[in-house]
Amino acid sequence: MIPVTKPFLPPLNDYQNYVSGIWDRNWLTNNGPLVQELEKKLKDYLGVAQIFFTGNGTIAIQIGLKSLGLTKEIITTPFSYVATTSSIIWEGCIPVFADIKENDFNIDPEKIEEAITPDTEAILATHVYGNPCDVNAIADIAKRHNLKIIYDGAHAFGCNYNGKSLLAYGDVTTCSFHATKVFHTVEGGAIICHDNAVAAHVSLQRSFGHVGDEHFAVGINGKNSEFHAAMGLCNLVHLEQIINSRKAISSWYDELLHSSLQRPAALPGTEYNYAYYPVVLPSEAVLNKVVDQLNKKNIYPRRYFYPSLNTLSYLTDKKACPVSENYSLRVLSLPLYVGLLQDEVEQISRIINSCI
Repeated sequence: MIPVTKPFLPPLNDYQNYVSGIWDRNWLTNNGPLVQELEKKLKDYLGVAQIFFTGNGTIAIQIGLKSLGLTKEIITTPFSYVATTSSIIWEGCIPVFADIKENDFNIDPEKIEEAITPDTEAILATHVYGNPCDVNAIADIAKRHNLKIIYDGAHAFGCNYNGKSLLAYGDVTTCSFHATKVFHTVEGGAIICHDNAVAAHVSLQRSFGHVGDEHFAVGINGKNSEFHAAMGLCNLVHLEQIINSRKAISSWYDELLHSSLQRPAALPGTEYNYAYYPVVLPSEAVLNKVVDQLNKKNIYPRRYFYPSLNTLSYLTDKKACPVSENYSLRVLSLPLYVGLLQDEVEQISRIINSCI
């Protein structure tokens, strides 16, 4: 079977060495030494002021929203994983959708501007597939309208834009370290911020709202364990190898797939992490045909991202986003992971080419 992705696993002995230390200390969670070490190494790697390791990427978004005190409208993208939208609703805010651009599938700054109302408090944008949003245009809009910026950077670990980590932009950026990601801790996520007051809120809210016996705020359990931190520490040292391997596989697809297939464009100045290999098929019918033919050979791509989030059944205000709705029907992410063989990429490409 060829799945859409497989988690990278480090040498077992490396992980077992960390686990032996956990056994010796008998300190399993509650901000243990491996969590602290991972946060320090992630700060250094990303060049950011504050980072908080969390239980997953969804709780990271929820705490990020809460830490900024948001309660009203948040302009967001319809083309992302559902956690981007559901976190807004979960926190009692209202998602307002701004359509995406056709070239990179990221939120369109012009549509953001059009969606602003007196109740707008923030912009929550996703760096789709790890390709940067137009961070300069979004920063300009936020400054003129006094809005907060949250970036969902679930796909963006290891990406740089204009010489710095893509995760260093915005008031808050969240990340997912789920097993499917380029860098993973099995389950996990992170909140990155730059303001000390926001960081203090995040720290409290991640740990029930109290420090020792002193209770300061309403909080939640957003922490992560020593075992997950150990996996992160093991994987971080292999990150360059992981990205280079994914880059090589992506180049095989580039050479083999039909040139008519559209791919998302990246802004100049982007250093990419090769997190995904999405292609745009001519129609949903062709996409379904491709999926059917691949599945017959035990090859399983995924529709990242489907459906367009503005069409979710539980939304009360379903504003049309025609670009996102169109692309969500036609975008297919192809298998991409360390260990995928060139002849497997050739087989996948032959099947796709025969369908279009």
